[in-house]
Amino acid sequence: MNEKNTAGRLFVLSGPSGCGKNTVYDGLCEINPDVVQTVSMTTRAPRENEIDGKDYYFVTKEEFFKRVDNGEFLEYVNYGENYYGTLKCEINRLLEAGKTIVMVIEVCGALNIKRAFPDSTSIFLLPPSVEVLSERLRSRGQNSEEDINIRLSIAMDEMKQKDNYDYCVINDDLKTCVDEINAIIQK
Repeated sequence: MNEKNTAGRLFVLSGPSGCGKNTVYDGLCEINPDVVQTVSMTTRAPRENEIDGKDYYFVTKEEFFKRVDNGEFLEYVNYGENYYGTLKCEINRLLEAGKTIVMVIEVCGALNIKRAFPDSTSIFLLPPSVEVLSERLRSRGQNSEEDINIRLSIAMDEMKQKDNYDYCVINDDLKTCVDEINAIIQK
């Protein structure tokens, strides 16, 4: 299998839970029609309005680990109570088609992708502050207080990794953030 970026371009957009990765990605898609995203696999339950095969491939833990055993993942991580993984076939298919891939991925997974694709460009998305991050997580209304506290603790550790990325962008104003990341992609 060819795991080198020979035809397409690979960008990794990463940051702590609640920093707005998916919202920023959606904004990028609105202004840059060349951007595509891989669909990751997860064991977590779908959120309202999420579609299997579009937002994630939602599977049981048993199915997930069957794929782990088969070597189908480029990377996978445990985040809180759930697992997330990037399928090798997704990346290779899009790169071979010459696509500009923007992977929206958690920090551990992003570092694994960078090791596998050293020519990829990594972008760390930061919240304006820990307080804003906490407010964003709570405003989702989808997580228990215990889960929010776990996510905030993980976020504090993840933000220490920002210097391992090619770029850091603060998601304070959505339009400004999206424009800044699009400029990185256009370079």
